[in-house]
Amino acid sequence: MKIIDPHLHLFDLTKGDYHWLKADNPPTWPDKEQINQDFLEDDLQLSSNVELAGFVHIEAGFDNNEPWREIQWLQSVCQKPFRSVACLDITLSPQIFALHLSKLLAFDSVVGCRYILDDEAAILLSKTHVQNNLKRLAQHQLSFDAQLSLRDNDSVQALINILTSIPELTIIINHGGWPSADRSNSDYKHWLTNIEALAKFPQCAIKCSGWEMTDRQYKQAWLCNVIEDCLTYFGDDRVMLASNFPLCLFTREYAVLWQSYCDRTGLSQQQLAAVIYKNSYNWYKF
Repeated sequence: MKIIDPHLHLFDLTKGDYHWLKADNPPTWPDKEQINQDFLEDDLQLSSNVELAGFVHIEAGFDNNEPWREIQWLQSVCQKPFRSVACLDITLSPQIFALHLSKLLAFDSVVGCRYILDDEAAILLSKTHVQNNLKRLAQHQLSFDAQLSLRDNDSVQALINILTSIPELTIIINHGGWPSADRSNSDYKHWLTNIEALAKFPQCAIKCSGWEMTDRQYKQAWLCNVIEDCLTYFGDDRVMLASNFPLCLFTREYAVLWQSYCDRTGLSQQQLAAVIYKNSYNWYKF
């Protein structure tokens, strides 16, 4: 069974900065030391019945001031087919943004960019120069990986405004938009209403991963329910399952997570092939 993992991170602590991994810097997770080490392509070990046919590397804070350095490093060490989603600060002035973008476009693995929005999503996406920078991304046919909470109505409305005003921009939502771990509470209902609204835009897709970031003791049933809800609204062609390696190691080994996707999500064989391989192949331009 072939997979393309559309959301993982590799680290080389001797070459990159990784400011966020240092003990004294946020995030202040008590278990952060577990991932404060090198992780390379050879660490992506799977069960014998699952083959890693490719992956999408999502920026990992290697050097946020000169993000092309991370791509240089990746292209020098990775052997498997891969695509890069580079760090690109969408809040930069148009001139500096254009300069950084031109440097990233020189690398053939770069198919998209990410700037973590999180709690600032509504404010940042409403800024005119940010919108213009996203338009420039679209002009170069690069996608934008959007990391924000879909439980926040203001953030979702700002994202809808972007999807409406820049229909040529492909937006891929990270980590399922952080659904609540409790499906019975109002936060989960807000999330569900908002994914229904976002799914109306055909240029928007969603990746399901980062389960460990919501709940270190998450249950498989919750994971399956979130995937089912995403499929209900986004359909079989716009949902991708991903690992968030190495952060997934907070709760499960890489091989165990992928085996759980393959064996215990209740998907048909056609749906499974789409969400673990075909959709990533298409959305990230393999």
